Amino acid sequence: MVHRNNLLLSRLDPPSLACMIPHMNVLQLGQGKILAETHQPVLKVYFPHGGIISSVVELIGGEAIETAMVGRDGVFGASQALDGKLSLNHVVIQVPGTASVVESARLCELALQITPLRKLLVEYEQFFVAQVQQAVACNAVHDIHKRMCKWLLRMQRLAGNDLPLTQEFLAQMMGVQRTSVSTIAGSLQKLGMITYSRGHLHINDIEMVRQHACECDDTIQSHYLRLFPAEANMRPRELI
Repeated sequence: MVHRNNLLLSRLDPPSLACMIPHMNVLQLGQGKILAETHQPVLKVYFPHGGIISSVVELIGGEAIETAMVGRDGVFGASQALDGKLSLNHVVIQVPGTASVVESARLCELALQITPLRKLLVEYEQFFVAQVQQAVACNAVHDIHKRMCKWLLRMQRLAGNDLPLTQEFLAQMMGVQRTSVSTIAGSLQKLGMITYSRGHLHINDIEMVRQHACECDDTIQSHYLRLFPAEANMRPRELI
């Protein structure tokens, strides 16, 4: 069943998922598509099957920095749907993919009716907050080299070794100048860790990337596995 390509939906028991299926559509989400704007209502909820959704904080001076990624391990828009919140961030598709999509109002109704779904969404919100908090600490303390490697680890787990990325997008996601990204990407390429050209990045040696990363990716994984322990037996890419 296509909806079970999302790890959260795959955790639902068959009767609970069956109640949701009539209300969900599968959509293709193209790179750069905006899912939400800051302080605007969130009208749809997205359970990705692949690709990456980025939550981005925008500053008055035009700077921006990514605070969290959502892939097939999670959901975007559920917390807003449950209590009528507006989006507090700019949310955009970083890497294209498909998703199971449901109207926000409908998800709110379903969560009230289906206890396992409501519990799952609350648990994921705990993880999402922990991911944002870790990103704040990482951005404040760790150097760009370690941060980029940490960032590549998470992306590889969600989207694989081939990533459609420009230096401009990388710089925005990390909150640094493009020249800094160019320098670090060049050093990683010289070490044989990645191949990068014309907006496409290929990870050649994920173990070497892991060795150069800060501890934040491991910390984020540990948060996920504490909340969703059944995922512990999945292959590395299927984890967060």
